[in-house]
Amino acid sequence: MNTSILFNKSFRFAALASAVAFSAFGASSSFAADATSSSTADVIDPIAISNDNDLAFGRFAATDAAGTVIITTAGARTATAGVILTEADSTSTAATFEVTGDGNAAYSIGLANTALTTTDDGATMELATITDFTGSGGATTETNVGDSALTDGAQTIHLGGVLSVGADQDAGDYTGSVTATVEYN
Repeated sequence: MNTSILFNKSFRFAALASAVAFSAFGASSSFAADATSSSTADVIDPIAISNDNDLAFGRFAATDAAGTVIITTAGARTATAGVILTEADSTSTAATFEVTGDGNAAYSIGLANTALTTTDDGATMELATITDFTGSGGATTETNVGDSALTDGAQTIHLGGVLSVGADQDAGDYTGSVTATVEYN
């Protein structure tokens, strides 16, 4: 048999086998399928808080008995026991914080406060906070700790306090702070 004929038959057979194999593997890609998923995102306004008014207890005198100065959430000031309030050169106010963010979003509020301290000799007076959302004059409770909701993207927190004044409390200018922290739930 002629070598060139054998070579041509072998070549044709190899070419035919390659074509069959290629079409078999190529055919598998014709059965491929795919699907598409939509991607979405909803970017909301970040929650923020600002201080609009500071908590001020005004001027008062301490006697030989312990007492308190109370600022309600409406800003009214009263005293108990051994504290005498003075109106001369005295300003007292409740603090207010404005919370802004995504409309009707749920959020939580945390409060931290420090005692009021004088720089004169380091004397202190303990502070307990009082809060509400309406400024209606709450004088005894924390009403804003926990879950709250922004109505139309804003809410005001009214903050008063009870200042514990010791018997014969040292005279001086006292300062402290109240920090309100908010975060989305």
